Amino acid sequence: MMKPRVSLLCKLGSIAVHVEELLSAHGHEFDRIELDALLRDPEVLEWTKAMDAAAMLPKKRNLG
Repeated sequence: MMKPRVSLLCKLGSIAVHVEELLSAHGHEFDRIELDALLRDPEVLEWTKAMDAAAMLPKKRNLG
């Protein structure tokens, strides 16, 4: 969890860039589609589950 593989770091960086793009004035639906795919990626899910179990992530306010 604390020493992520390079592939995970690339995915997390991509999430950050796509969020920034989506929130910009020129955001595109492509960014939302790519974010959905990245957030469902098994490697990302495994890491976020471990981070959540260690209480290192904020709790979601709305699960719906």
